[in-house]
Amino acid sequence: MEQEVGLIGFGEAGSTFALAGDWAAAAHVYDIKTESAATREAMLAVYAQAGVLPAHFIEDALDGVNLILSLVTADQALVVAEAAAALIAPGAIFCDLNSVAPQTKQAAAQAIEAAGAHYVDVAVMAPVDPARLNVPLLLSGDKAPMAEAGLQALGFARTRVVGADVGRASSIKMIRSVMVKGIEALTAECVLAADAADVLDEVLASLDASEKARPWDARADYNLDRMLVHGLRRAAEMEEVVKTLDGLGTGAAMTRGTVERQRAIGALRASTVPEGLGAKIGMISASASVAREAAE
Repeated sequence: MEQEVGLIGFGEAGSTFALAGDWAAAAHVYDIKTESAATREAMLAVYAQAGVLPAHFIEDALDGVNLILSLVTADQALVVAEAAAALIAPGAIFCDLNSVAPQTKQAAAQAIEAAGAHYVDVAVMAPVDPARLNVPLLLSGDKAPMAEAGLQALGFARTRVVGADVGRASSIKMIRSVMVKGIEALTAECVLAADAADVLDEVLASLDASEKARPWDARADYNLDRMLVHGLRRAAEMEEVVKTLDGLGTGAAMTRGTVERQRAIGALRASTVPEGLGAKIGMISASASVAREAAE
């Protein structure tokens, strides 16, 4: 007999996962749009086409299932967990696959576990399309190994338990997004300005010429070194970049943040820059802690 699954949320991720496996017929699917008269019929048609079991209310998706997957929008993740906590069966596993902060997942875990069920923090580490069931999943929580077995039974092929603490998996995802989403935002800020200034080809060619492939630990070590040594000068230079972008009217939000970060690290005025990424991080963190205490 197929594993019965409660699936909360049937947007891109939920529908992609259900249709990629062979368990759609065993999925009890609830989406908040079924509670609205304006969207109910459309959602029921989507369910019928997908071959899943429609749940008109959240309690229908939780009834009789021991594995629940929550795949909703970030602003609804905690709301759904709290609603599920009032209805979930003791011993059931609630897998929270939503992209939210570790603090949000910890609050959701408190609600679920107070009901006698088990909460597992699951971080989806790549776009669900085209990866589908091959998308990398990181799991954390006391019952993460149990949840991993359930997810693997559904066909998820790339799962990894990263710890027993709820929030660890989402911390990895959230902090990684600083770089991944930050680079995307910087890319937009750069190319929009370059295009507006009619220098796009030259800027891109210059980036190609200066880019050197290296591991991220080496990149981070080098970048912190430059900021510790030249941060104040670079902050002044980036102030001029802000003026440039403001003059073009393309926006300088990311660059203003760069000014602040360069200036803060440069203001440490390190007489000697320590060797190694860990030592540099330690130096910056210790100085920031001292500054916070002085301000209190």
